[in-house]
Amino acid sequence: MRYVIIGTGAAGITAADEIRRQKEDAEILMISADAQVHSRCMLHKYLSHERTAKELDFTEEGFFEKKRIDVVNGKAASVNTEDKTVILESGEQISYHKLLIASGAQSCIPPVGDLKKADNVSGLRHLSDAQKIDDMTKNSKHILVIGSGLVGLDAAYGLLERGKKITVVEMAPQILPVQLDENAAKAYQDRFEKAGAEFRLGSRVQETVCGADGNICEVVLDSGEHINCDFVITATGVRPADAFLEGSGIVCERGIQVDSYMETNIKDVYAAGDVTGLSGIWPNAMKQGRTAARNMCGGNEIYADTFAEKNTINFFGLVTLCLGAIIPQEGDEVLTEEDSHNYRRAILRDGRLCGILLQGDISNSGIWQYIIKQQIYLGGIGKNIFRLTFADFYDTGERGKYVWKA
Repeated sequence: MRYVIIGTGAAGITAADEIRRQKEDAEILMISADAQVHSRCMLHKYLSHERTAKELDFTEEGFFEKKRIDVVNGKAASVNTEDKTVILESGEQISYHKLLIASGAQSCIPPVGDLKKADNVSGLRHLSDAQKIDDMTKNSKHILVIGSGLVGLDAAYGLLERGKKITVVEMAPQILPVQLDENAAKAYQDRFEKAGAEFRLGSRVQETVCGADGNICEVVLDSGEHINCDFVITATGVRPADAFLEGSGIVCERGIQVDSYMETNIKDVYAAGDVTGLSGIWPNAMKQGRTAARNMCGGNEIYADTFAEKNTINFFGLVTLCLGAIIPQEGDEVLTEEDSHNYRRAILRDGRLCGILLQGDISNSGIWQYIIKQQIYLGGIGKNIFRLTFADFYDTGERGKYVWKA
């Protein structure tokens, strides 16, 4: 039995490891568009020169040899589900009995001016992106970052470490608009500005100006402001890397559609990770890969982890953990608490915790994830919600099942 996996990210590597656990004699082949395995979460460490490319590899030393996994470097161009073959851009055809698509996602370059054409523009999603940025910014002084989400600030943070001048353009009125509220975001903005970064909030790039070499040397904001730059990093979102599946019969709609067993509409074809559009966080990608692998090996396991909203942020030594909903809806109760070192915010919806933000001390955060996932009713609790511990709940006798001591 030959198992083929497209992609060597968190989902793909986890799946390959699990297949080997399940099937000692199986043939496992991975198709990698990247030169080497790497953690995209650590790409900013490469930009700051804190880590080498080799040090971004999250697998154990000798992983592929120990697990007897073959790797083919190349990009998938198409999949023929009738013949059960993957065709690479090189023309090579790879047959499979079971296929897992874990090709991840690609950066979105905004269709503004010459952003899509100029050579001195890049997203930050893969090691090749980081290597391009590192190479082309060696002699650059001023870097423009479009977007102030986690990827944009990761890029800014890494390049600030090398003494680059950074300007971040964000169309929202605050940085990290998807992850944080205004108060928590301001704490990071202050630290970035102290380190030398500048922000243009509530603004967007409206036009670009290129020099004689065809590279962008200036952008024009919708406010009319002109900003000179030597390099542009776009961090305005990603899209599932599923374009090569056109004509395959595999249903894709904002990502590959899968059932609760991680199988697509085509028998023996599974998908996991960012390419499914289910979740953008590392632990969930691993869980999806593991679930898909077990089912590819004849299992009957359901992927039921719908708790996708989880982010841990750490810039300049300030740590923030966000769980669940960040933006309150009409009728929600919002509770906040702040001291000189910490900021906390909880969102209660119909008496149940649907989101919490912890900035500063994030210890004992496991209880919050449990309360949100289990939808435990906290109405009339009569206690400071930020002081809850597992001691406030009793064990029902079911494994991992606790109920609040009302």
